[in-house]
Amino acid sequence: MRIILHGGAGGIPGEPEPRQAVLDDAADAGASESDPLSAVETAVRVLESDHRFNAGVGGAVQSDGVVRTDAGVMLSDRRAGAASGMEGVEHAVSVARAVLEDTPHVLLTGEPAVEFAADAGVETGVDLFTDETRERWENADAPDGSPSEHLAWLADRFGGSTSDPTAEAGDGYLPAHDSSDETSASSDRSARDARLPGHDTVGAVATDGETFASATSTGGRWFALAGRVGDVPQIGSGFYASPAGGASTTGAGEDIARVTLARRAVGHLERGCDAQTAADLAIEEFGELTGSSAGIILLDDEGFGSAYNSDGMQTSTASK
Repeated sequence: MRIILHGGAGGIPGEPEPRQAVLDDAADAGASESDPLSAVETAVRVLESDHRFNAGVGGAVQSDGVVRTDAGVMLSDRRAGAASGMEGVEHAVSVARAVLEDTPHVLLTGEPAVEFAADAGVETGVDLFTDETRERWENADAPDGSPSEHLAWLADRFGGSTSDPTAEAGDGYLPAHDSSDETSASSDRSARDARLPGHDTVGAVATDGETFASATSTGGRWFALAGRVGDVPQIGSGFYASPAGGASTTGAGEDIARVTLARRAVGHLERGCDAQTAADLAIEEFGELTGSSAGIILLDDEGFGSAYNSDGMQTSTASK
């Protein structure tokens, strides 16, 4: 079994050495599995349980104060499963696998996805907050009220390109927000939030030499509008696999979805590129098309590939 993992593209993370150790342990655990789907699920579950990564425990909080998790998985025969918008579900990747294996569908969402997770034997009702994320949320001065009121509040928090060094790593990309009428207080809040540590989506790609499997999981984006779903559970955006190989992406989710980054990268494999060349090309194209930041990992028959245009992205590989 060969496997490659990423822990999210964005700024340089805090605690890089402990994070790398967790990634290495996850890669080793995945490589010990007997089939590629189990390999990526096992590896991603390790990351979902570690608060240093934005997936499962410690995930980002949406504008209504809820952590919602998303994940997707795909095999090279193009069977796929995904789940999104799940409150209290630590192991979103296992729900995605159950969608693939136990339903005729490719995506379940919201409270019905949580109910399905419980029926599938995936634990629900988990407190996904950590002390750090709870404190950050309590200091956020979030509004009550309508989605329009939430949008006005999150405009200076969620907006801006992830390629902007003053923006928080792990926050999404939106068109530049007109801040001419913002108060100095809101600007101060934005600057404070930008200094807080952030990180993004996790993912894995594995092969046993015959089948490829890809998986991506996330806690979403800090201060996104309640109900927001990004690229991660969208086939071809956050994850993709074909007989040529597999990919998992991370970064500015809206833009990743707009250009279907994972499918674009695997397309380069299908046209004969090796994994590293395909990764480099996909990220170069992504940057030119969007002006924002992302990272990608790829696996083909010959080797591993990874590329990013953010400040950093930690990866790990294992072969057994």
